[in-house]
Amino acid sequence: MYTLSVSALNEQIKGLLETSFTQVLVEGELSRITFHNSGHIYFTLKDSSSVISCVMFRGNASKLKFRLEEGMKVVINAALTLYKPRGSYQLNCFSIEPSGQGALALAYEQLKQKLSNQGYFNTEIKKQLPKFPSRIALITSATGAALQDMLRVANSRYKNIEIDIYDVLVQGDSASSAISNAVIVADTKEYDILVVGRGGGSIEDLWAFNEEVVANAIFNAQTPVVSAVGHEIDWVISDFVSDVRAATPSAAMEICLPDTNELYQYIDSIASQLEQTLQQKIYTKSQELQHLKSSFAQHSVDKKLAQREEEIKQLKASFSQSMNFNLQGYERELSRLNQQLPQAINNQLNIAQTQILNLQKVLESNNPKFKTKTGFAQLSQNAKVIDISSLMVGEEFDVQSDEVLISAKVINKEKIR
Repeated sequence: MYTLSVSALNEQIKGLLETSFTQVLVEGELSRITFHNSGHIYFTLKDSSSVISCVMFRGNASKLKFRLEEGMKVVINAALTLYKPRGSYQLNCFSIEPSGQGALALAYEQLKQKLSNQGYFNTEIKKQLPKFPSRIALITSATGAALQDMLRVANSRYKNIEIDIYDVLVQGDSASSAISNAVIVADTKEYDILVVGRGGGSIEDLWAFNEEVVANAIFNAQTPVVSAVGHEIDWVISDFVSDVRAATPSAAMEICLPDTNELYQYIDSIASQLEQTLQQKIYTKSQELQHLKSSFAQHSVDKKLAQREEEIKQLKASFSQSMNFNLQGYERELSRLNQQLPQAINNQLNIAQTQILNLQKVLESNNPKFKTKTGFAQLSQNAKVIDISSLMVGEEFDVQSDEVLISAKVINKEKIR
């Protein structure tokens, strides 16, 4: 039996495998996915009982429309290869499709969910379109029917508008970068609105508007952006990110531009309302003027003077009447007092004479001359009559009878019970 080296054996196995399994379709579940810096993707494909190593090199990986995720079930188009230094075989993947779902549909949902989580679709950040734009940029294919539809609608609705056309690819591998670059450039040109769009087509035809680079350019634009891609039933990522979504390119121009005929009708309506308002204002002001004239006549200086003169006459009459009435009262009172005064004076004199007599009697009763003289004298201090009980030890006082005045001093004081 011929003896083989390990390398020779692996080489024979490699040739046998790679010539026998040049293209296989394998279904399984993704596991242990590694996105290498080189652009290659390494992962494991498994089912309930087996696993196999897989690699997808950069060239094929760049064509993937969706992102590989752990646990995702896929169908792989690949060739079986053997890595001779380790004697291990693996699948070299050419393409990958989600099981039971198209790659584009899955990529669409993945990007939609990602951008939604990042707030790209939030309504509160949507910018308002100006009512009367003066400059608009159309980012679309210059040869497409969509552009002609937009120009036709613009010409019929609002001629007072400047429209610049940014001719870009709207289909194919380089379309997304062309569209995003045009949005970025147009955003610096001080347009009022940017319209990004194209006519209808398949999901593959519209795919450039589902790319993240286009979504980023629209989201970061300072100018309001209208997405007008395909037909009413077509929804692309740019529709969700833009400030306004139009069902068709023609509808975009109807949204962006006012209708001149409608404006004329609106102006006529405003003019009619203005005329009615002015007439109503004039009538109201004339009524106010008439009222002011009447009020002025009622409150004029002549009328006020006449009113004041009448008030003065009434006050004079009232004052004269009041004075006459008071004088009559005073005369009656004076007559009564004249009659009562002599009698009142006599009464007062009699009362005074009686009081004098009573005082004389009291004075005589208190005169020491008329009192029993033996053993009694009047005590005084500083020419004031005092009671003996008020004197304190050491105080000087006077003792007076009707004949003798003695100065004395308290030597001792005792209380007699």
